[in-house]
Amino acid sequence: MEQRTEYHDGESPISSHIANHLPISHEDAVLEGRSELEPAGASGGRRLTFVEMPAAANKLTRDAMRNYLSERKKDQTLVILHAKVAQKSYGTEKRFFCPPPCIYLYGEWHNNKPIEGSSEDADGQIDIATSENQVHAFIGIGSNEQEMQQLRIEGRDFCNAKTLYISDTDKRKHFMLSVKMFLSNGSEIGVFNSRRIKVISKPSKKKQSLKNADLCIASGTKVALFNRLRSQTVSTRYLHVSHGNFHASSVQWGSFAIHLLDDSESESEEFTVLDGYIHYGHTVKLVCSSTGMALPRLIIRKVDKQTAILNASDPVSQLHKCAFYLKDTERMYLCLSQERIIQFQATPCPKEPNKEMINDGASWTIISTDEAEYTFSEGMGPTPNPVTPVPIVHSLQLNGGGEVAMLEVVGENFSPALAVWFGDVEAETMYRCAEGLICVVPDISRFQEGWTYVKQSVKVPINLVRSDGIIYPTNLTFTYTPEPGPRQQCSGIRTILHNNDLNSKERIN
Repeated sequence: MEQRTEYHDGESPISSHIANHLPISHEDAVLEGRSELEPAGASGGRRLTFVEMPAAANKLTRDAMRNYLSERKKDQTLVILHAKVAQKSYGTEKRFFCPPPCIYLYGEWHNNKPIEGSSEDADGQIDIATSENQVHAFIGIGSNEQEMQQLRIEGRDFCNAKTLYISDTDKRKHFMLSVKMFLSNGSEIGVFNSRRIKVISKPSKKKQSLKNADLCIASGTKVALFNRLRSQTVSTRYLHVSHGNFHASSVQWGSFAIHLLDDSESESEEFTVLDGYIHYGHTVKLVCSSTGMALPRLIIRKVDKQTAILNASDPVSQLHKCAFYLKDTERMYLCLSQERIIQFQATPCPKEPNKEMINDGASWTIISTDEAEYTFSEGMGPTPNPVTPVPIVHSLQLNGGGEVAMLEVVGENFSPALAVWFGDVEAETMYRCAEGLICVVPDISRFQEGWTYVKQSVKVPINLVRSDGIIYPTNLTFTYTPEPGPRQQCSGIRTILHNNDLNSKERIN
């Protein structure tokens, strides 16, 4: 039988015994030094409850984990890319989400490849015959009022949902997109949610205030830019990077980090970014989130009809129209011409010196974006159970050191069926809640045979594994740091766990 431990009081009794509590960054957990353990009775009456889990037939083996760690070829990743806000539709109108939510698939998705007889339509989607290993997907807004829409994902690693909208009869202020995936043979892969999306009535035409910070755009956050000629939906094009070039795409859109720069910052591949919200008149840098390609320094300017306002200084808000002046040029602006990105030279307004005349191609609509990413691997082969919910790890926290070291894993979507693995070693794991797991750090001898203490730094990857062999990589590591010499024996932590195990078995019997 596997054992998992569940906390019912919201606080780890183990943590209260550890004198040295070290918060660890998202990138690494580091085991350094030791701490003393208090007597077992010092927990103030809190208790651990052990949950008996049935042994899974396809429980992950050490050999299977070693193979996974050496290759990482079987990872399957789903990315849901979407805007952070959605404009509400009123009456019978349908304001489709813009830019449209996109789904990307990376990795070994059940041989989801085009087969003979495939054909590609105008949107670049592939129409193929069905086999039992083909992936199918539906997307919706989590509302009974609107049916889920099928995504044409077969044979490709990309698709978008062009006809999603939210009506005025839907009173939610926030919602999440829901993507349901399954195979042609009926096996359910799972249901994956986007990040939270805020519903707005319409873009604000008034000068935005930082009091509405959730509608403002902060330095370092991600945005999308699109252009719609003569307000026609069919003419919408999005700033995108493909094959090493910036272009205007009618199908795919890019997510760009927008960084605030000091006005004196010079053009360079390396630059210093500032904190704060983006205002009109600020110098900014746009960097593609997927490729790292950047545009030259730009000054973001407010757009009024077909003019760029030179002296506007209010915060940039969601779905505002803006123009991007290429700094230190002769009135050159970032502009599109069909699918090409070009420089357009503005002309001064004869009657208004604080404005410059631009064309429609230099007017961009800006909106904040977000993404949800889920990665898993079938370590012991296909499982009949959905892989969702996929656990996400936000951070690691180390309690104590030496033989009494405990690692707290903080995140979301946790369950009692999960275990923490250090490299190819499964750690004794205790379920605390949906946002927290606690595990005993394996002794260094599990990785370095014959070591009784940490002689030199050893770094191991941290992953979560479900009882049926599904691996959820975290991309985090744990580092054993050198100790001055052999450690003294301390069995207190084992005593606590053993006593609670006996109590649990007594209650069960």
